[in-house]
Amino acid sequence: MSFEYAPAPESRAVVDIKPSYGLFINGEFTDGTGTAFKTINPATEEVLAEVAEASDADVDEAVKAARRAYTRVWSRMSGAERAKYLYRIARIIQERGRELAVLESIDNGKPIKESRDVDVPIVAAHFFYYAGWADKLEYSGYGSTPLGVAGQVIPWNFPLLMLAWKIAPALACGNTVVLKPAETTPLTALLFAEICQQADLPPGVVNIVTGAGDTGRAIVSHPDVDKVAFTGSTEVGKAIARTVAGTDKKVTLELGGKAANIVFDDAPVDQAVEGIVNGIFFNQGHVCCAGSRLLVQESIADDLLERLKRRMSTLRMGDPLDKNTDVGAINSGEQLMRIRELSEVGDAEGAERWEVACDLPTKGFWFPPTIFTGVSQAHRIAREEIFGPVLSVLTFRTPSEAIEKANNTPFGLSAGVWTDKGSRILSMANRLRAGVVWANTFNKFDPTSPFGGYKESGYGREGGRHGLEAYLKGADA
Repeated sequence: MSFEYAPAPESRAVVDIKPSYGLFINGEFTDGTGTAFKTINPATEEVLAEVAEASDADVDEAVKAARRAYTRVWSRMSGAERAKYLYRIARIIQERGRELAVLESIDNGKPIKESRDVDVPIVAAHFFYYAGWADKLEYSGYGSTPLGVAGQVIPWNFPLLMLAWKIAPALACGNTVVLKPAETTPLTALLFAEICQQADLPPGVVNIVTGAGDTGRAIVSHPDVDKVAFTGSTEVGKAIARTVAGTDKKVTLELGGKAANIVFDDAPVDQAVEGIVNGIFFNQGHVCCAGSRLLVQESIADDLLERLKRRMSTLRMGDPLDKNTDVGAINSGEQLMRIRELSEVGDAEGAERWEVACDLPTKGFWFPPTIFTGVSQAHRIAREEIFGPVLSVLTFRTPSEAIEKANNTPFGLSAGVWTDKGSRILSMANRLRAGVVWANTFNKFDPTSPFGGYKESGYGREGGRHGLEAYLKGADA
């Protein structure tokens, strides 16, 4: 028996998208001195708004505003007073959660049920969590002296969530911020700027400058920025590391990944299938810690793949604002081209492609959920980050072989282990070279838990008590 789902779209009326947006500097919106660029809805290719592109002079003005606010107001304020602002921001995020979720889905392409039920609640939770730390920094183990001005550059896959990961701990520790959202997803960051105004945050404590790579480079290289935090591609992360080399800037980098999701023959298979689907098709695979490599024990591979394909066939793809949608739009035409290119490489290298049969919309950027079997470790689709809804499947016979294949990657951000044996989970977790190891689940995030990677996945941790270290001078400073 099959079921037809009637469309259940969320209303766009809750969001007021302005025709144009400026920069947010010193508590006010300004036109800036640079040019403008368009941000579009990736599901329809509709132009949403024109957004100011910050010039070097605009970035300099934002850094100066952040420095003034740091010196005169924010660093002098008690932790308890800073906490009040963070709590206020968290409550406003909750109050305006529907508006934020709809805007995120329109600008990013992700399904509304993900932005509504995952992103926005975790964003609010991060501000609540770090508000609680603001007057307790002396107990953190990392000192209580802030660094100064933090320059932060965030990606397009989780625009609002990455903003919270960066801004909340920075403010709790007494730093001020100059943040650049990705050029394809600037709108929720600009709405957050309005929330800062609504919360009466002192001018200059948070500054939002929009633009592309040149704007990010201006922030990273600015001589009066004390701390650089970046989430994005490994290539850009390496360039940032080279730029700040030889300076006294503190740096955290959260970069790419090629996570292994390892399923043993004693795993609860149906539960594992759900975890595999969540691990790679959540947010269209636009997740740096996505479980993009499935390592399944040989004895259960055929059964698991049959169940996985059956489950994938139930995924609903389409309008991101439809509450029934499971898989939304690819964020940009550029990213869609990369996904297609690497998938075609998988075909050429001899892997077997299987994708969900569906009619793709004629407008927008779309790619069906896809798996490749017959993959070897030498294949590019097993080594390179595709950053889309594409899963590479490899098999193994023994735990040692699983460890060897899982660690055979330049990345080290995350991994998943599915087994009924607790002792095996602990053994695997100790031997996997990954910053986060999930056991019988995947893609679970909590503001109290640190997140970060090894090797080409970057360094430093965000979230939890450990996330404070990046914004404090240290206990001996």
